[in-house]
Amino acid sequence: MSRNIYNTFHKELSKIKKNEMISQAKKIWSFNRSLTGKGNIETINFLQTINKGLKNNFIKSGSKVYDWVVPEEWNVENAYIEDENGKKYFDFSKNNLHLVGYSHKVNKIMTFKEIEKKIHYLKSQPNFIPYVTSYYKKDWGFCCSYNEFKKLDKKKKYKVFINSSFSKGKMNYGELFIKGKSKKEVFFSTNICHPSMANNEISGIILASTLAKILSNIKNLQFSYRFIFIPETIGAISYIKKNFDNLKKNVFAGYVLSCVGDERNYSIIHSREGKSLSDKMLIEALKDKKYTAYSYLDRGCDERQYCSPGVNLPICGFSRSKYATYPEYHTSGDDFRVVTEKGLFGSLKVLIEILIGLEISYKKPLTQYICEPNMGKRNLYHLTSSKLSIVNLKKKNNLFKINLDILSYCDGKNDVFDISRLISNDLDIVCKQVCFLKESSLLK
Repeated sequence: MSRNIYNTFHKELSKIKKNEMISQAKKIWSFNRSLTGKGNIETINFLQTINKGLKNNFIKSGSKVYDWVVPEEWNVENAYIEDENGKKYFDFSKNNLHLVGYSHKVNKIMTFKEIEKKIHYLKSQPNFIPYVTSYYKKDWGFCCSYNEFKKLDKKKKYKVFINSSFSKGKMNYGELFIKGKSKKEVFFSTNICHPSMANNEISGIILASTLAKILSNIKNLQFSYRFIFIPETIGAISYIKKNFDNLKKNVFAGYVLSCVGDERNYSIIHSREGKSLSDKMLIEALKDKKYTAYSYLDRGCDERQYCSPGVNLPICGFSRSKYATYPEYHTSGDDFRVVTEKGLFGSLKVLIEILIGLEISYKKPLTQYICEPNMGKRNLYHLTSSKLSIVNLKKKNNLFKINLDILSYCDGKNDVFDISRLISNDLDIVCKQVCFLKESSLLK
């Protein structure tokens, strides 16, 4: 690659304005996302303002996809519980987490005992509204904080009102393909089915769209990149069914992006065998950071589908706090006190490091010289040797030593991720210096 790909990526990264990702996340916060419906379409329409090439694709309700069937399209106009005095509780218009996902239409006067069993809350987290769905069983229900539930009068009767509809419609999903020189693809998948929760899943949506925006502005990429924004489980299964041949033929690396916006530790959810290029790249990108590595046995997002037997794509999960491990998960507490600008940008930088490494390693670095090149005549090594200069070489951040270490493993067999591991140095530094050594005509 003739240009310095490290500098090119970082130039595009620098164009992402402060608070840009958080601002975008807040704009789609209130959309009523689910497996189907208007909220998903609104989300995709918004993402098209960030990435002009994003397509709004769909699969029809009733389509059979392996052992599953795409559900009917679900939409909600309003929902609430109202007491005898006209006071409303658990109003969907105030927070769409108040309604159990895929609740059917109800308009009925009921006693407290009748509605109590249809109300979900968390005694252990009395201020949070839980997130509850019933996608594949026709049912209805409401969700509230335990403190709000306690305000109901057990002696009163209540009007239960849910104005929802089901139709033989569509399951929409967004897809963006960025063509590179090679047909081989890096695949990114994130979910659009969770409403009003910032880390799970708005953070993944915004991270993916921002990364796609950066890649779209870089010319002559070596690899192709595909981004999909889909409902969890049924969306991934449907996408695999529709695109199986291309996925198996061309995808050589990829990540499921979920819960990537907080400032806690990073997480790797390994691929089924844990030995893919995706696993290796993420380990190297995170080795200078605090992270937790989870086995495939701890899977929970769409890596379940992409790595399943018969599919077995080289894809693993990338998170900050892994889903179901942080206290605000699947509750109204998952808001913008959890997801921050710093958290989102940190995740973006990790993925940028990985993609720089991939693009650099399109052809594995190979030294131009037999034996160690003369670094001194290039002003890349001390021209005066002393005890102090030799001692300084042992320091981790000594660029003279880093350059020599990199060159020592540039035999055309190691990519930058291998080199980063072999010399025990940060991936970002290795990528930067490999580009520098190429510019200095020491590597090809």
